[in-house]
Amino acid sequence: MSSHLPPGRSHPHQDDRVEHPPHFLGPSRGHKVGLKPTKGWAQRNYHFWSRQVLPAILRKRELANGDVPAFESLDEDAIELVWIGHASFLIRTPVGNIVIDPNWALWHGPMKRTREPGLRLEHLPPIDLILVTHAHFDHLHRPSLRGIASGQPVLTPHGCGPLFRGLKVGLVQEMHEWSVFHWRGIEIIFTPSHHWGARFIHDTHRGFGGFLIRLPGNAIYHCGDSAYFPGFSEISKRFDVDTALLPIGAYEAPSGRDVHMNPEEAIQAFRDLGARKMIPMHYATFPLGGENLHDPLRRLMVAAEAEQLSDRVLAPREGEVVVLRNQ
Repeated sequence: MSSHLPPGRSHPHQDDRVEHPPHFLGPSRGHKVGLKPTKGWAQRNYHFWSRQVLPAILRKRELANGDVPAFESLDEDAIELVWIGHASFLIRTPVGNIVIDPNWALWHGPMKRTREPGLRLEHLPPIDLILVTHAHFDHLHRPSLRGIASGQPVLTPHGCGPLFRGLKVGLVQEMHEWSVFHWRGIEIIFTPSHHWGARFIHDTHRGFGGFLIRLPGNAIYHCGDSAYFPGFSEISKRFDVDTALLPIGAYEAPSGRDVHMNPEEAIQAFRDLGARKMIPMHYATFPLGGENLHDPLRRLMVAAEAEQLSDRVLAPREGEVVVLRNQ
């Protein structure tokens, strides 16, 4: 087990503990995407910059709805979920508030955020736990983490712990595939994905994955970044999933690598997981793929209708509160 504690803290709260599966042998070597681009990457990059990045810079950023949620006390059988934008979510539970992949950046280098975050940083309720799926700058965003850090624990993949140094967080628990973290009566399982975790080219040792949050009567799965792969069926064999938060954008990678799902693959992943509801993410926030920013959601809805799943696919706007009831 790898964990990091800030100065002055000898050990975490008694209930904050991690368990590795009996077969645990160390970091997984599977499901990793190589860094080498495929043939034709130069032409794809030209189209990506000329048709997506530069037009996004010139367009006015879309505003969020502007409403500030009241964040009142929750019933014991209720969970509130708010999509902040990109892969960022706020999950409010009766025992505490969780934020996943917090990102309030308006720019990532030349990549302009095309839509305002659904919540302002100052409008967040107190955050009790932070989950970060991998080290890429659009998921592990240190300025956003600095804005919410207040001594709370952080769960992150193996190899990512040092990236939280200098932030005022508490326990930083590095997770391996199928590791389980116990927190306030909730089980949080680190699940595999088909992606890669390097923050820079030279640090390919860093892990990557998703999180399954198992609450009493409900289970929420955040996929992280992933291409389609058989691991979704494996997750379904091990655990029940009620609500799946699945990425649908950036599938036309300029590098040509298989790194993100397209909307139709996300629907197949939804079926593989056996989830009751799906909420899309990782689209229409930053121009990270060659596709039009509005194509992922349009294609998702067409695919959901074709599969007779329209009533099970929810697509909230940034900042909209979705109430999930215990099953």
